[in-house]
Amino acid sequence: MTLQDQSLVDNPSLLNVAKLPASRRAFLKAGAAAGGGLLLTLTVPQLVKAAAGADSGSASTLNAYVTIAPDNTVTIMSKNPEIGQGIKTMLPMLIAEELDVAWSQVRIDQAPLDPVKYGRQFAGGSQATPLNWDPCRRAGAAARQMLVAAAAAQWNVPASECTTSEGRVLHQSSGRLVTYGAVAEKAAALPVPNLGKVELKDPKKYAIIGHSVPGYDSPKVVKGEPLFGIDHEVPGMLYAVFQKCPVFGGKVVTANVNDLKKLPGVRDAFVVEGGSDLHGLMPGVAIVADSWWRASKAREKLQVTWDEGATAAQSSEGFARQAAAFRDQPPQNSLRNDGDVAAALSQAAQVVEADYHYPFIAHAPLEPMNCTAHVEGNKVTLWAPTQNPGPGRTLVAKTLGLDESKVIVNMTRCGGGFGRRLDSDFMAEAAWISKVAGAPVKLVWNRTDDMQHDFYRPAGWHFFKAGLDGDGKLMAWQQHFISFGKNGNYARSANMESTIFPAGRVPNLSMGVSLMPLGVPTGPLRAPGSNALAFVFQSFIDELAHKAGKDPLQFQIDLLGKDELLPGRGVGFHTGRARGVMEKVREVSGWGQRTLPARTGMGVAFYYSHLGYFAEVVEAAVGNDGQIKINKVWAVGDVGSHVINPTAAENMAQGGVLDGLGEALNQKITIDKGRVVEANFDSFQPLRLTQAAPVEVHFVTTDNPPTGLGEPPLPPAIPALCNAIFAATGKRIRSLPIDTALLKA
Repeated sequence: MTLQDQSLVDNPSLLNVAKLPASRRAFLKAGAAAGGGLLLTLTVPQLVKAAAGADSGSASTLNAYVTIAPDNTVTIMSKNPEIGQGIKTMLPMLIAEELDVAWSQVRIDQAPLDPVKYGRQFAGGSQATPLNWDPCRRAGAAARQMLVAAAAAQWNVPASECTTSEGRVLHQSSGRLVTYGAVAEKAAALPVPNLGKVELKDPKKYAIIGHSVPGYDSPKVVKGEPLFGIDHEVPGMLYAVFQKCPVFGGKVVTANVNDLKKLPGVRDAFVVEGGSDLHGLMPGVAIVADSWWRASKAREKLQVTWDEGATAAQSSEGFARQAAAFRDQPPQNSLRNDGDVAAALSQAAQVVEADYHYPFIAHAPLEPMNCTAHVEGNKVTLWAPTQNPGPGRTLVAKTLGLDESKVIVNMTRCGGGFGRRLDSDFMAEAAWISKVAGAPVKLVWNRTDDMQHDFYRPAGWHFFKAGLDGDGKLMAWQQHFISFGKNGNYARSANMESTIFPAGRVPNLSMGVSLMPLGVPTGPLRAPGSNALAFVFQSFIDELAHKAGKDPLQFQIDLLGKDELLPGRGVGFHTGRARGVMEKVREVSGWGQRTLPARTGMGVAFYYSHLGYFAEVVEAAVGNDGQIKINKVWAVGDVGSHVINPTAAENMAQGGVLDGLGEALNQKITIDKGRVVEANFDSFQPLRLTQAAPVEVHFVTTDNPPTGLGEPPLPPAIPALCNAIFAATGKRIRSLPIDTALLKA
């Protein structure tokens, strides 16, 4: 994700178009569509860059195209990548609602990469809803206003006497009615309304927003019709595999490429010199064949001598030893200091200490990295399952020495992303191989490539010490975070903010960090940072509640204190919204109201992530053999005033919870001699069907702008499960993934 994207997430109040000055408001351009009808283009000049150090001189635009045909069908272009989050359906819903058309009239097309027309096109950070909620609705409302004006002029009546319904304009007193398609061309010639002043619908009259709509592509997914990058084919296409050094950053010394060229079906084999940027084209050996199977079989006969480089000296065991050595040393850098922690700890009635650890994790999407590329002279066309096509185009252009205007990116549906497809290394590889091979090439990674050449969620270590007073109230909090980076700069996605709860609610609090150098590439994984930090913070707070002899859910609510907005990521952390989801999850789960069987327990956790608030309760049973059975999960979310597509929202929340449970139960990436040990789903397991549990989802609506759902449901699931295991067994989970051998009776 770029700094620009993050600044918009951190300042969602800037997304209200109506409040922008006229010079910065979204505006529409109207014209005739091919074949007749109305073509509307929505443009929103860049709002601002709020992040420190951002360059305020650059610009970003958001565009949405609406085409109304004479037959009254409405085609809406979906500008962002579809990675399974339902964005291809949700964004058009916003426009269609205010346009006042029947959903059955709507057709949706996936837009190609075109930043001039569409601005930033990406999927990440749960930003689609906050970025598009206001502009897309206003685009629909403005289009409706133009169509009404065209019909009123045709009838020679005031526009105020006309209403709309399901793609038609009605004049109530005369009973006249006309379809949008019949007046679309006339509307295209009218002045375009000021988007900041168009009248939006009363939410009570919503007929699409807040109503469940099936995913637009779901029938094709169910039928197995070609949609994904791995499905794409072009005439004359060859297939490629690409072998990189198993140690990150390693280089090719020798390779038997001439032997490989003699194998059946192999068209070419060659060494790629590459560079040193782990996020770009790295050194390796490319094999091109007339089928992927033949390329893959030829790879089995590849013999390479590697210069493995300095990272070969790094390992998970080595990192753990370094972290342990840091434990009792002062932190290299201070993140926050409130009050006098040392004095408060010396006066505490109870002092509680705990050490927590979480491992590296891979993204492991079901569809491995792939890209089809066709380089023709100074032009390259790509078909890619990417979350971030703009930076992908930039990387390909730089790699091939082309102007960006010569790179065309067509977005295919992604078979999962979770942050991995924010990087574009696979696009650069496909383009380079196509250039050398002189033909269109589909590059497909195998599962081992995907597992062992990822940008991993960083591991981390947290050393806690906290003090409770005689009444069990938290009075002191001391934390030493061991992470990765150098010269005071974090490795990618390895940071921790100083505003994480309970910061601001403990009078004496200190947070410090020490960094270790890292040669392993890292990057954002679903709910970046939060997916790991929720585990350690919410588990340790649960420990403190039990040490204080308090109910863990009530302990958290009491710690939240009065309702107010505290500094934090985005618009800040609102204690009242956190309290709201905690109270609701207590109600729906029957917290504290049921007698549970032996070795069965309930655990609770909440977290604020990507502008959304989620509280979750897990009920889990632990057998005498240590095996865990999750009976049920209750999840309550506050994502603002509207849940745009309820069924999709419920599915997204359920998926996030189950994803988190899978991470807690099964997932770990081990580094040994600078390379990843795990190679497939047998050693890095997704959640098994036998491990999944029913997830009951509820939403609390509040008077706040709607926000996204891709990430907020995941973080609380992990500590809620760990806290349930403690309630069932009395044994604390302080390291992930959960070691069931330690839970035996």
